[in-house]
Amino acid sequence: MTEELLTPLHAEHVAAGATLTSFAGWRMPLRYGGDLAEHHAVRTAAGLFDLSHMGQIEVTGPDAAAALDRALVSAPSRLADGRARYTVVVDEDGGILDDLIVYRFAADDFLVVANAANRITVLDALAVRSEGLQTSVVDRTPHRALVAVQGPRAAEILQPLVDVDLAGLRYYASAHGRVEGVPVMLARTGYTGEDGFELAVPADGAVTVWRQLLEAGEPAGLVPAGLAARDTLRLEAGMALYGNELTTATTPYEVGLGRVVQLDHDFVGRDALAARAEQPSGVHLVGLAGTGRRAARAGSTVLRDGEAIGTVTSGVLSPTLGHPVAIARVSAPTEVGEVLDVDVRGTSQPMTVVELPFYTRPA
Repeated sequence: MTEELLTPLHAEHVAAGATLTSFAGWRMPLRYGGDLAEHHAVRTAAGLFDLSHMGQIEVTGPDAAAALDRALVSAPSRLADGRARYTVVVDEDGGILDDLIVYRFAADDFLVVANAANRITVLDALAVRSEGLQTSVVDRTPHRALVAVQGPRAAEILQPLVDVDLAGLRYYASAHGRVEGVPVMLARTGYTGEDGFELAVPADGAVTVWRQLLEAGEPAGLVPAGLAARDTLRLEAGMALYGNELTTATTPYEVGLGRVVQLDHDFVGRDALAARAEQPSGVHLVGLAGTGRRAARAGSTVLRDGEAIGTVTSGVLSPTLGHPVAIARVSAPTEVGEVLDVDVRGTSQPMTVVELPFYTRPA
């Protein structure tokens, strides 16, 4: 049996009484107090997440931009320094290997943040696709940590701790600074639907940063939050999860990510995606909203007039909205307002097709 990996903050989670769970080979906090309390804290104040299980892969060298252009469906060479982009890496057939964020710090210096379950897959793909180029691809995950402070009071909490002007930091922009002497790369990114920041730090500085954020955030209502709350938050925000909405059996065009594909540059899988763009499969993701308290779960069948037309990929009783919501992959045209049936543990439950996301933070 393979021993689970521990993040640099593992002892902090144990001391806080977190319920721990196995996730992608890591021992991670599922919750600290209660899922609902952590979810609502992020929506109304702020939550602090340990994301150190996410892959942090450095791509550097004179040909780093060219290597990433070859590897990804979008062209990081077009990013300005200090900017980031959400993108995907696909196989030769256009199937999604992972969704990720690529940060450009300089023309020869990039960071790729990948999902924990796909870290080695992405690492190998970047290494193979950079062969013959003057590029170094290095997995920094074991030596670094990643924490996120998310919520409407995130900037208020973080600003006194960091020597970066957060008001001037745009969405999907990054900057380098320090928190209590610890060097950090902070970015205005997140996976909750709220304003917030993600901070990449050296492993030996993670506890300092974590404790500083907890102490500074407590008066504002910040709480540590686990994977359970992170999942309900991202689902309300209509954000895809690899393994649920995204798989190697789906292309970006079938999961609402056609916008990130730039067919005007050469990359692995380009020809397959160009063909799919010209001849869509008809498969797409839809949002579903129900009534009552019974939530559809991943794997539930979606039916129209008794005929199966799709499958729920993620579903939950929305803590913010108070009713069931779900994302489903369907193979038939649908219209907003249409009522479909979902098999919820053997009982047919009507759910209405709605626009994604289910929740949008107040302006």
